[in-house]
Amino acid sequence: MLDNTSYFPYILSAFFGIGLAAATGFRVFLPLFAVSLSSYLGWIPMNENFEWLAGLPTLITTGIATIAEILAYYIPLIDNLLDSAAIPLSTVAGSVLFASQFADLGTFPQWALAIIAGGGTAATISSGFAGIRAASTATTAGTGNFIVGSTETAGAGFMTLISMLAPVFAAILALILIILMIVGGRKLMRKFFSKDKINNETQ
Repeated sequence: MLDNTSYFPYILSAFFGIGLAAATGFRVFLPLFAVSLSSYLGWIPMNENFEWLAGLPTLITTGIATIAEILAYYIPLIDNLLDSAAIPLSTVAGSVLFASQFADLGTFPQWALAIIAGGGTAATISSGFAGIRAASTATTAGTGNFIVGSTETAGAGFMTLISMLAPVFAAILALILIILMIVGGRKLMRKFFSKDKINNETQ
């Protein structure tokens, strides 16, 4: 019979995975690069099924992709176009990073948890910021988008760092972010539809 301490590594891994997944909701490649670098340096142990994350090719690729992604979000129009690709990419990245922490669970439970918890967390946060950027574009003609982009980059870095240093706190922050994105998204939708209804009535 397993005692409570037998489950502690899995619980801690879940918090770590959720925090990293949340970070990919801000920026797709920065958390991947951070995990790849940490694994390459031996700071984070990596299961043999995910040894490719600790490899030099992955480190170089994610490093270049991180720089390109960060810079691209400061280019008007390109930032909005990237959002359409960022949501599915962040879902995949969040799922992969979450799954990398549960490689010894078995294939089905590992990826089921990864898609639901990791992918779901990343997709929700990424979708929320895509909505915020769209609202910023509509209200400021894109001039305020650099603030959104800077917030996302800072958020990705902060969530990645906190996930590594204090995974429990990172998971709590991720949950708060998810709630804020869901509530905020509903408010934006209601505001949009009410404004659209008023415009139709005045025509």
